[in-house]
Amino acid sequence: MGWVFLALIVGAVFFAISIYNRLVAGRNRYKNAFAQIDVQLTRRHDLIPNLVEVAKGYMAHERETLEAVINARNIAVSGLKDAARDPTDPEAMKNLAQAEQGLSGALGRLFALSEAYPDLKANENMMQLSEELTTTENKVAFARQAFNDAVMEYNTLRESFPNNFFAGWFNFRAAELLEIEDEAKREVPEVSFS
Repeated sequence: MGWVFLALIVGAVFFAISIYNRLVAGRNRYKNAFAQIDVQLTRRHDLIPNLVEVAKGYMAHERETLEAVINARNIAVSGLKDAARDPTDPEAMKNLAQAEQGLSGALGRLFALSEAYPDLKANENMMQLSEELTTTENKVAFARQAFNDAVMEYNTLRESFPNNFFAGWFNFRAAELLEIEDEAKREVPEVSFS
């Protein structure tokens, strides 16, 4: 009878260790996925000053737009640093999402304005930077999707029974999705048959 009781205790301990290790692995997966976002967003943030420098020569009297891009970039860099410090902080993730959304809006205005400057559009540096930024935006989108998938898996693991007891005991906090809204993607296209 004593051996059966001891076997049950040992089995319960191994079961608890298994749950704990899966929670740790899930947390590490989403933190690693965030590190990939960090790499891509840092690249994006590093490209922007070069883009603004190229545009300055052609758009000297569009100073407000150029300053708005730089200010939005600086806010996004700060938001990324805060989120990278603790990807489990929901407030930091919300702030990062808002900062990136603001940066995308400022860049959109810059590119829309650059359409009025044919010499700027034809500038080789501007074309190269625009292409690199577009490529980086695509990489950010893929990295964000991988991060959100890892967060969803972790949160599901964390909230499932009996894992939820261990998650609470060992302070495994819920992870926050990174949702960067792009209003342009949500707009319904206008169709006209005139």
